[in-house]
Amino acid sequence: MAKEKFNKETYLNWYEQMLMMRRFEEKCAQLYGQQKIKGFCHLYIGQEAVVAGLMSAITKDDKVITAYRDHGHALGCGVTPNEIMAELYGKATGCSKGKGGSMHLFSKEHNFFGGHGIVGGQIPLGAGIAMAEQYNGTKNVCVCFMGDGAVRQGALNETFNMAMLWKLPVIFVCENNGYAMGTSVQRTTNLEDIYKLGLAYDMPCGPVDGMQCETVHDAFAEAVARARNGEGPTFLEMRTYRYRGHSMSDPAKYRSKEEVEEYKAKDPIERVKAVILKKKWATEQELDAMEDKVMAEVNASVEFAENSPFPTAEDLYADVYQQEDYPFIIE
Repeated sequence: MAKEKFNKETYLNWYEQMLMMRRFEEKCAQLYGQQKIKGFCHLYIGQEAVVAGLMSAITKDDKVITAYRDHGHALGCGVTPNEIMAELYGKATGCSKGKGGSMHLFSKEHNFFGGHGIVGGQIPLGAGIAMAEQYNGTKNVCVCFMGDGAVRQGALNETFNMAMLWKLPVIFVCENNGYAMGTSVQRTTNLEDIYKLGLAYDMPCGPVDGMQCETVHDAFAEAVARARNGEGPTFLEMRTYRYRGHSMSDPAKYRSKEEVEEYKAKDPIERVKAVILKKKWATEQELDAMEDKVMAEVNASVEFAENSPFPTAEDLYADVYQQEDYPFIIE
C-alpha cells in the first residue's frame, strides 16, 4: 500500500489553522461593524490555504514578511489571537503595542516581520532579511508575500535582480486574488501570468493552486529546499481568491455573485474537511469540537482586548530610537 503523502496530523493541523483564520476574520468583520475596530482592516477570508500550506513547509526559525492583509500570516506564525485582537483594538497589549493596528502586525518572537502598509514596500525588506540570514551563515529562509497589485512596483524589479545576483534565500510569493483593490489583473497588465515576471531574471517561478493546502505545501517545500541549498530565490504566484472586498470599506460591486460563488465552491477549508472525513481521521462531532475550541479562543481574544489598557501618552516616545545605537543627543 502506498504511503500517504500527507498524514492525519498534517490535515488536522491545516484544518484547525484555517478554521482559526476564518473565524478570527469573521469576528473582526463583526467588531468592525460595531466600531470596536477602527481604521483600515483587510480580511483574509478565502485565502487561508496559502498560509496553512506554508506553515507545514517551513520551520519556526524561518522568517515571514507580508503586506497589510496580514492577520492570517500572523496567526500562522504563532502570534496569539489575544495579541492580534488587542492590536486591532489599539491596546498596549497588542503585538505592536497598539501602535500599528491591522496593517502593521509584528512579532520578533515569532519571526513575523509585518504587516506593511506601503504597497510593495515589504519586497526589498524581504530580500534584506534573507541577506542577513545568508550573512550570518544560517540555513533559514525568508518568505516575502505581496499582492497582485504590488508586482507593478519598481522595487520588485530591483529586488529580483539583487536577489538572483546574490542568490539570497528568499521566496517571493504573489497572492494573486484577482484584484488590486477594485481593479482586476486583466485591467492592469498584458502579462496575466504574473509568475512569468521571474523569467526576466532566470528566477525559478511558477503558478500554484492557492486554494489547496497540498499544492501550496509542495510548491513551498521545493522552493525552501532550493533556498537552503544556496541556490537562491523562487517566485511563486499563488492563485487564490478573497471572498470579501479589498477592505471593510469596499462593497466589492465590481464582481458578480456568480464569480464569488464559483470560488466558494473550491473553499480550502471544506476541501480539507472532506479529506479528513473520507479518511476517517476524525468524525463530524470531533471537528465540531475543534470548531468550538477555536471559537472559544476567538471570543477570549475579544474579551482580552476589551479589558486591556490603551497606550499612555508617554508611550508615543518609546521605541522611536534605541539610545545604544544613537548615543548623540539633539538639543
